Amino acid sequence: MKLTYDCKISEKDILTDDTDACLLAELDFNDDSNKLIQGENFSVLKHLLYQKNLSNKIDLVYIDPPFATNTVFRIGETRTSTVSAGLKDNIAYMDSLLGEKYIEFLRQRLILLRELMSDKSSIYLHIDYKIGHYVKLIMDEVFGAKNFRNDITRIKCSPKNFQRRAYGNIKDLILFYTKTDDYIWNDVSVEIDEEDVTKRFNKIDANGRRYTTIPLHAPGETQSGPTGQEWRGIKPPKGRHWRSDPEILEELD
Repeated sequence: MKLTYDCKISEKDILTDDTDACLLAELDFNDDSNKLIQGENFSVLKHLLYQKNLSNKIDLVYIDPPFATNTVFRIGETRTSTVSAGLKDNIAYMDSLLGEKYIEFLRQRLILLRELMSDKSSIYLHIDYKIGHYVKLIMDEVFGAKNFRNDITRIKCSPKNFQRRAYGNIKDLILFYTKTDDYIWNDVSVEIDEEDVTKRFNKIDANGRRYTTIPLHAPGETQSGPTGQEWRGIKPPKGRHWRSDPEILEELD
């Protein structure tokens, strides 16, 4: 599935090496120090790709692009703001690209990022609900729908509704994609507190140890494979399958 629009150009044209060799000439990318680069990101990405030879080298990308809001963001003494901005505050940036021009602006940069990303890399793209569904189609096109991993919900600290006849705007989304199936993954875990332990493990055995129970079966019938077969002469209930291979059930028992 692809989005079609008038200003869409070919990947071949986007990936043309037309960079200015002097753009980042003073930056040394052979050391391990961090780099903060100020510049037009399309040109910078091309330079990193062709002049600094970082193709297939980047393991992690996080981007928070404009949201196509047609809004002027101003910067005051304490923060960048729209709702509480003063008319005399300096302009931080103008989020004025809309529609197909915005989508193409983002697509071109995603294509360059893909070329910079290693085979073990991940990309997280922060966007809002108004434009996010279009952006996901572009991400599917650039990275492949099979490499979509998660739609992560970011709950806002100050949800807004402003009396409009709709539900409150309480979240943004973060689209998580990888370049291949063989990607770096660091599992995210949180310690369980005593209240959680008591709630989740609400049974106590003869030795005073807490435990819980779960069904041996799960929703959905298996068409083929061991989880749909008999275990100890018993088939899974209608509409369900064994949660584990019968060999694993035997081992657990």
